Amino acid sequence: MSDKKSWASHLRPLIVLGIISLLIGGLFFPFLITGVGQAFFPHQANGDLVQLNGRTVGSYYIDNGFTSPVFFHARNESTCGCSGVDPDITPQQAYSQIPGISSATGITNSTLTSIVNDNEEGTFWIFGSPYVNVLNLNLILIREYPSVYTNYTK
Repeated sequence: MSDKKSWASHLRPLIVLGIISLLIGGLFFPFLITGVGQAFFPHQANGDLVQLNGRTVGSYYIDNGFTSPVFFHARNESTCGCSGVDPDITPQQAYSQIPGISSATGITNSTLTSIVNDNEEGTFWIFGSPYVNVLNLNLILIREYPSVYTNYTK
């Protein structure tokens, strides 16, 4: 009988430690981090949502799923093995989309190239690669060419 009692006395602390770890790591810590984020960085914690004409059109942090040929598109997961939610592309990926956007909208290649170049975001010193935010590029197109993007300015 003492072997069962000894075994149970060793098992009980393990179960209690597992439950406490689950509560701290699974509930307390996520709620704490969410609360701190909401209190000190509410705009970023909510996804840095972007408004256009009074309605939310997307987030700077997540791919917004543009599919129309008149817009820049985020990375294609089948060609890069990416997560599929990255909102940024390399300038080269943006340049490769310019001919299609130009033929769909009538905006010149040089104008589209200038928009990409003007919105290239840098990196810190020598770390990382330059990129452009797809949502930002598309919002610029909508704002600068309202006659082309009339369906999106309402």
